[in-house]
Amino acid sequence: MTPRTHATLLLALSLLAAPLFATAPAPLPDDPACTAADRAFMERAYELARYATTHGGSPFGAVLVKDGKVIAEYSNCEHVTGDVTKHAETGLISAFSPKITRATFAASTLYTSSEPCTMCCGSIRFAGIGRVVFGTTELQFLRVMGIPLDPHPLDSREVFERTAPGTKVLGPLMEAEGLKIHEDYWPTHMFPRDGT
Repeated sequence: MTPRTHATLLLALSLLAAPLFATAPAPLPDDPACTAADRAFMERAYELARYATTHGGSPFGAVLVKDGKVIAEYSNCEHVTGDVTKHAETGLISAFSPKITRATFAASTLYTSSEPCTMCCGSIRFAGIGRVVFGTTELQFLRVMGIPLDPHPLDSREVFERTAPGTKVLGPLMEAEGLKIHEDYWPTHMFPRDGT
């Protein structure tokens, strides 16, 4: 077990041991490897997440950046489209992969307002995106939603370590801002918990 995997496991276990929150849990510290430029592009991902909440989507946004310039943006729109694959990350990759070369994807950073789910990790992997920076950790926003946590969580770092070890993953970043977006959205947009 690598030191990073061990630290991720300890973080996951500590989050699982805490009770579910009706409001946002305390934000985790920023990943020290993130830069000032990462913060600026994460702010844009959060803007897109806020936009999604007022335009038929859930609070998730993604920005693709190459050489310091935004080359693609996308907000979650799964509810308005009825397409469950229209998460911010998968939607961005689906919409822009016909226009962006694999070499460009490989040289780009994907900023995503929340940690990518396993579906989105798969899309990121197959697009060949070289670097991912996420804002809010999945376990944290699931706590805001009040969803029971999986006793064996699979975070994005583990997915990429096992399937695309060349993909660099950083995060969380500016998690307090991301948790606020989730906290403002989910109490009035929660799906029924009985599966109906």
